[in-house]
Parts: sequence; C-alpha cells; structure tokens
Amino acid sequence: MKLLHSPTSPYSSKVRMAARYLGVSVEEIKVAAMDDPVELVECNPLGKIPTLVSDEGQAIFDSRAIMHYLHRVSGKTLYPKKHAKRTEVEVFEALCDGITDCLVAIVYEKRFHPPEKVHQPYIDRQWSKVVRGLDHLNAHLPKTGKKLNGGHFAMAAMIGYLMLRFPGEWEDGRTELTAWPQKFAKRFEDYSALKPQG
Repeated sequence: MKLLHSPTSPYSSKVRMAARYLGVSVEEIKVAAMDDPVELVECNPLGKIPTLVSDEGQAIFDSRAIMHYLHRVSGKTLYPKKHAKRTEVEVFEALCDGITDCLVAIVYEKRFHPPEKVHQPYIDRQWSKVVRGLDHLNAHLPKTGKKLNGGHFAMAAMIGYLMLRFPGEWEDGRTELTAWPQKFAKRFEDYSALKPQG
C-alpha cells in the first residue's frame, strides 16, 4: 500500500501512527498537496492528504476512512467491538479532528491572505472552538491504557500540531492535556518521529 502524505499534516500523522501501531506496512510518499501533484489528484479528485492507495489500487480518503480501513485490514482493535464503546471512541476522534480542523483553518487564513486581508473575527471564532474543545478534553481526558484506539491517535496528532504551530498559546491551565503526550509516548514509542514535523 502507498500513503500520500505530508510530514506537517496532522491528519497524515494520525494515520501514519495508526498504521505503525497496527503493523500495517505502507510505503510513505511525501507530496505537496497545494501543487496538485499528478500522483495525488489522479487517485483523489479532492487533491487532499492523506490518501491511501491499497494493494488493489483503491484510493481511500479522508483520514477517518483510512483509519477504519486500517482497522479492518489489520484484524486488530483500533476501534472497540461493543457499539457503545465504539461510539465513544468515534466521538473522541471526531472531537480531536474537529479541533484540528479549526487549527488548520487559522493557519490557512494567516498563510494565504496578506495581513490586511486576514479576517480576525473568523480566526477568533475558530480559536473559541479550539478553546472549548481543549478545555473539554482536559476535564474529560480519556484513559490511555495498554490498547490504543483511533481517538488516541487523533489527539496525539492534534496536540503535535498545536506544539508545532501554536507553541505557548494553548498550554496554560491545561495540566492534564499538556502532560498527556509524554504518557502517550510511553505506549507508542514512535510518537516523536511521526507527530507533525515542520
């Protein structure tokens, strides 16, 4: 299988970590999505990363679809079998991905507009969602036991992106959340190598 990705992408980071954890072998191919590379847009009309191409040539996207595919092909429990527990994990993952969506939107708003065109109310709106999401996670931090799940990898990628793009802007008062990456790294030793990198 081939994974088209970017090392800075938190969504790419999430699926790369999950694949490594599950023991699924993938060939990682770095692409610059903004350049609409042929190898990406030919298999994903949206031109977004990450995109996984299966051994049979099937393109799988977005990151959550890839996570569920990896869960199935690995035969392992990235998601719980019991419906109630699985729903909890899926909502946990959705929350972390939603926070990440807001963070990426802020980065793009600043990156792709000249300073005089940056819409601060839009940034403030996105950041208010980030704050609420992080406060919720800090107050209701899911357990991190021997078995990791899709939500853990989504949170690890999201926090890695915060550390990369928003250092010093999110940690204050969130002691549980700021301490979590070190705990996660004990369960998943490749975290430092696979979290979002600048």
